[in-house]
Order: sequence, then structure tokens, then C-alpha cells
Amino acid sequence: MRIVLDTNVLLSGLLTPSGPPGSIVRLITAGAVRICYDARILVEYRQVLLRPAFPFTEIQVDSLLDQLQADGDLVTALPLVERLPDPEDEVFLEVALSGNAQFLVTGNLKHYPVQNRQGARVESPRAFLELFRTGGGLRQ
Repeated sequence: MRIVLDTNVLLSGLLTPSGPPGSIVRLITAGAVRICYDARILVEYRQVLLRPAFPFTEIQVDSLLDQLQADGDLVTALPLVERLPDPEDEVFLEVALSGNAQFLVTGNLKHYPVQNRQGARVESPRAFLELFRTGGGLRQ
């Protein structure tokens, strides 16, 4: 299964490993789920994780990003047909659509209005985990 992971879910998963985002990060690192990404997503992950407010070292962040690249799928994303309210969120939807990801997982569903999703399945971490566990409409 292929997913796109919004930065907020990755960050939450690393900061709070016991919650739904942490479970998703574990699924990715265990190889049960493949992450789709492009260079813009990796840059954002790195910039956010290295903010002084967070406890991650450059070595830790680089190691994580290396693993995501090695185990994930690099996508060449096409621009969206319909824009999102916040252009900074567009990269995640572009990668999800261009990479044929089954889900875009985000903690900010309101950033991806239904009318702008262009057929992509956008789920919260909790909803995604429930679908993953039950096999609800998932294709491999």
C-alpha cells in the first residue's frame, strides 16, 4: 500500500509514538506501508523536524529521511488541476495523485476540501489506521 504522509502526521508520530500518527510511522518503518514522496516533501520534512522547538538532531533526521527514500517511492508530481486553499498543501495532493497513492494521511482534513481532492482519498491518522486494520476498501 502506498500513502502520502503530511508533515504534521510525521512530526506527531515522532513526538508521540503511542498515538495513531506513531502507529503510522511504525507501519512505514516496518515496511507494511510505502510512503510516496518528492524532493519538495523531503525538504519540508527536514526543515520542520530540524526546528529548534523539536528534539531531533541533524543525524537523526538525515537517517530517517534516508530510510524513507530507500523504502519509499519517489514520485514525479504533476500540478493540480484545481488549486487548494493553501498552496503549501498542494505538494502532498500532487504526489498522492501522481503517485497513485491509496491515501493522503493528514491531521488537517480542512486543508483538503472534498471538492478539491480530485479523487484522492484523504484521511485522518485515526481513520486511516481503522481502514488499514479492517482492510476497508484498501487495494495493495
